Amino acid sequence: MELTFSEYSLVYNMFSLTIASMLAAFVFFYMAQSQVAPKYRISLIVSGLVVGIAAYHYFRILQSWEGFYYEGAPFNDAYRYVDWLLTVPLLLVELILVLGLSKEKNASMLPKLVIAAAAMIALGYPGEIMADKSDMMYYVWGTLSSIPFFYILWILWGELGKAMEDQAGHVAVLFRNIRLLLIATWGFYPIVYLLPAIGGDAGSTVVGIQVGYSIADILAKAGYGVMIYSIARAKSEADGWKVG
Repeated sequence: MELTFSEYSLVYNMFSLTIASMLAAFVFFYMAQSQVAPKYRISLIVSGLVVGIAAYHYFRILQSWEGFYYEGAPFNDAYRYVDWLLTVPLLLVELILVLGLSKEKNASMLPKLVIAAAAMIALGYPGEIMADKSDMMYYVWGTLSSIPFFYILWILWGELGKAMEDQAGHVAVLFRNIRLLLIATWGFYPIVYLLPAIGGDAGSTVVGIQVGYSIADILAKAGYGVMIYSIARAKSEADGWKVG
């Protein structure tokens, strides 16, 4: 597969933007902890872990992309899946924590969501690395991965809906917005996953996949974390907590 320098540069710059976004978000989440009540700070700590892990893996992805273009080395897409294996469960944790559910509800829900997240990523990886995307197994792996994917969205959509009912004013609006962001960003991943099945030349498909996943990761990690902060800040103010 041959890439033009413009195609290579587009993906390279997208990886660079993603790294910068994750590092900026990491600094923001660290400094913003003093802006929320103590009970919500753990959500920002988890948000910082998510973008910190993502920044590291995108740095490794960028290095692999350089080797792929200049040296003809295989592009290591496993970095992305290792990243997701770590960060997706943490994304679920930070959301559940900021919802303020009971300990019993957290203990019941979190293990199921974490297991479903791990299954979703593990089942999607074999299809992602298949050389022949016209093979029926590519669709089989995608379908199997979609089962835990929709299970997670179903659970979170319901819990966010219940949480909205218990909130008033600005907090309720923020819960509505993060629910929409969740669907928009998570729904983008299966679309990108299926790009090879749509057709087109190999170079354009690879570029589309890498750019698509990068955009989704910026929104689903850095952008999502900012929404978590906004909810934590609003709930802190609703509880009567003031910045010292």
